[in-house]
Amino acid sequence: MNLRLPAPVAGIVRHEMTVLLAFGLWVARRRHGVRRGDGNRVFGYAREQAALMYGFAFACVVETVGLAYLLRDWPAVHQVVLFLDVYTVVMIVGLQAVSVTRPHVLGPTSLRVRKGAHVDLRIPLDNVTAVRRELRTSHTRTEGELDLDIGAMTSVTLELAAPVERVTLFGRTQRVTVVRLHAEEPDALVRELRSRMEVREVEVQP
Repeated sequence: MNLRLPAPVAGIVRHEMTVLLAFGLWVARRRHGVRRGDGNRVFGYAREQAALMYGFAFACVVETVGLAYLLRDWPAVHQVVLFLDVYTVVMIVGLQAVSVTRPHVLGPTSLRVRKGAHVDLRIPLDNVTAVRRELRTSHTRTEGELDLDIGAMTSVTLELAAPVERVTLFGRTQRVTVVRLHAEEPDALVRELRSRMEVREVEVQP
């Protein structure tokens, strides 16, 4: 008998596994979905959140030590709390690891935009009508728009000719016509994306 998990549960399980598997790529200094010599360019986005994530991890470590001391006379409770605290630290560091190892990837025919283990969306270059360098530090949730902000900041905006679909963490389908994302080198991303879009236009002309 096949056991089929509800979509939200399956999404959470995939998310947790993706985060944990990112440690192996991180240690090996490899990036998911990127191979040498395939004509792809990689654009990272995790640098701006690194200090915050490591700060959270350090605070959790301090909390773990403090609770271990306070709960030393209740070993059963101490073991449960210790497990939860250690897992929290692992997941926080893992969120940074998965962001580093799953960057945006610009290929000859598509742009793969990502945000950690939450979003992985391929956008055909033929579907991009406009790309611009646009710094935003506040975002309003709007139908048809996808904001891949890092520290509440996006630096590149894409407008699409036709909606692309993505499945959210909890299994809901979202149709997207505007994508805002952050890149550590936004000017280079915009420049390279426009260049490849022009090449595509030339190729499809009769």
